[in-house]
Amino acid sequence: MTDLGVDLRELSPQVLGVLVRRGADFAAAEDAVQEALIEALRHWPERPPDNPRAWLIKVAGRKLVDAQRSARARERRELRVHQEPEPGPTEQADDTLLLLSRCCHPALTPASAIALTLRAVGGLTTAQIAEAFLVPEATMAQRITRAKRTVSGERFDRPGEVGAVLRVLYLVFNEGFTGTVDLAEEAIRLTRQLAAATDDPEVDGLLALMLLHHARRRARRTSAGTLVPLAEQDRSRWDTAMIAEGVRVLQAALARDALGEYQAQAAIAALHDDAASAEETDWPQILEWYDELLRLVPGPVVALNRAVAVGEVDGPLVALRQVEGLPEDLPRRDAVAAWLHERAGDHEEAIRLYRRAAERATNVAERDHLTRKAALLYRAWQVDTPETR
Repeated sequence: MTDLGVDLRELSPQVLGVLVRRGADFAAAEDAVQEALIEALRHWPERPPDNPRAWLIKVAGRKLVDAQRSARARERRELRVHQEPEPGPTEQADDTLLLLSRCCHPALTPASAIALTLRAVGGLTTAQIAEAFLVPEATMAQRITRAKRTVSGERFDRPGEVGAVLRVLYLVFNEGFTGTVDLAEEAIRLTRQLAAATDDPEVDGLLALMLLHHARRRARRTSAGTLVPLAEQDRSRWDTAMIAEGVRVLQAALARDALGEYQAQAAIAALHDDAASAEETDWPQILEWYDELLRLVPGPVVALNRAVAVGEVDGPLVALRQVEGLPEDLPRRDAVAAWLHERAGDHEEAIRLYRRAAERATNVAERDHLTRKAALLYRAWQVDTPETR
């Protein structure tokens, strides 16, 4: 938001989407939009336009044509900004999805797709994105430049697969908070935009999933930064308004009878959020949703998460038999197996697996949590079984 009373960060991706839809090269279009924004900051305080979005489209179009002429591009496309009518709601919706589709093109690596999405659609600076991913700004700038170069060679005249966009947005959400920008909140903001621009229940499913998970954010860590497992969280710190919104969005999506993986995941999250305590969690219904999820997206990750629910419903020994059939190198497999062995009373094996899971942890918070679990269980085991050592 500027002191002009206009949210330029909100308008920037809209204008970029219009230029891209009209056939402009992605990198050149973004440069033109940036120049138009500079012109806006220069002229608007004295003469604010009646329609800021139309003004930016017009000026960015001129900048783009000027750049094309000066470079004598052989395949210049005249945008004819003056002759074209202002896009209507349908075109604006297409522009939003088109821009996200380009940023999430399958030719890009997940890291590049995330960076380009945050830069072009989220309106974040390269420095902000670099800080969020804990890399030097120059490294992030190179990554974004390479991503622009990759997608500039791809033809885009209509939006691509929504699923690819949702996967990238969920990756952004899972990055969480690592700098001055809360990427989880940024992902929710972008998903809200996509939900408003499309008519897809899976988009609403992802939005609901994000809201239901993000509602627990204040309870996930102690004041010292220690990770707090879901079962041990202080549920009075959960955001009940956000949970209520997530449930409303989910119910509307499910009512359309077009179940997808994000709706199923959101249903599981809603059941967790609905429980006043860990003991009141409706595990049988959660297991049913995991069965649906496994049908929709069969794979070892879903099977591992389902095993946790099996452990709660049918007991740890039944769940362990399912975990044993999963790949040895599957992330979190050792941690889940350790928890199940602990529930089954085999503390020695649980300690061994907690320690191995800690060694394989991909972040410090998870490693420290698993290390503490192993240490606490070891001390309790020493007290309970001194004669076996």
